[in-house]
Amino acid sequence: MKSGGCLCGAVRYELRGASTSVTYCHCAMCRRWHGHVGAYAAVDRTDLVIVQPLSLKWHASSPNVRRGFCAECGSSLFFDDATDGKVGFCAGTLDEPTDLRSKAHIFVASKGDYYELGDDGLLRLDGSP
Repeated sequence: MKSGGCLCGAVRYELRGASTSVTYCHCAMCRRWHGHVGAYAAVDRTDLVIVQPLSLKWHASSPNVRRGFCAECGSSLFFDDATDGKVGFCAGTLDEPTDLRSKAHIFVASKGDYYELGDDGLLRLDGSP
């Protein structure tokens, strides 16, 4: 079982299922949410257990999508799309060792003009998978 949490420790979670890959989202919304690219991994919604929700807040960022964050320290934590049965967690919030591996870049057509994507060999999609 893996665990993770926010910067200040007010929100902690456990993953009861396996997640092995990270997808980097370059859409404008994720860049604003994270201050740069969003790095997400996902598990089935039933495999995410919030064990310490002291300051977990949710923001409805678009229809059917909400984003979870710590209201105390501001850490971005979760991406929950109600239409697919999975919940994404921000890869950087997982305690190490993560055992995660990079898989893909999505919304590459929307990436910021202030950075370049090197040739990392990962799958690249102009939109979502």
